[in-house]
Amino acid sequence: MIEIRVHGRGGQGAVTTSQLLAIAALYDGKESQAFPNFGVERTGAPVEAFCRIDSKKITVRSQVYHPDILIVLDASLIQAIDVTKGLKDGGTIIVNTNKKPEDLGIRGNFNIHDVDATGIAMGIFNRPIVNTPVLGAFARVTKLVSLDSLLKAVDDQFLHSKGQKIADMNKEAIKKVYEMAQ
Repeated sequence: MIEIRVHGRGGQGAVTTSQLLAIAALYDGKESQAFPNFGVERTGAPVEAFCRIDSKKITVRSQVYHPDILIVLDASLIQAIDVTKGLKDGGTIIVNTNKKPEDLGIRGNFNIHDVDATGIAMGIFNRPIVNTPVLGAFARVTKLVSLDSLLKAVDDQFLHSKGQKIADMNKEAIKKVYEMAQ
């Protein structure tokens, strides 16, 4: 089982990120769970969301304490909280930043991938909507979910609630980051 923790700030879409991952995994024929961990946080406060993906039924119902993968939607959280707490040795970190991984100050044996999701988002949305662009990097780096499944998940989540234009913009952001991620 692969466990993922998403770090963001209230309003950045950490919960939506975990939900989209779980839906994409289902489209890929896998089992998944997505759930948040927050209380009365306000916009801008640190929040966490989680996702589990496996090829077999997931029976664990606890919080994720030792993730395999981290997604960090806001690089300033790296200095504010211990985002790597519990991350498995050799774990993967995908960070929304325009800095190089070695300049982030992350200590430990981790595979760090940087992606300027904010830059991509500003070009597409004219706003720093970073949660969906980061998913493009996640799909490319981890290969846990396919690009096609992510795009279907976006349609599932956004078509009826936000409309075709918003869904298309989010899919464009995912594809753009997927193409540039390493």
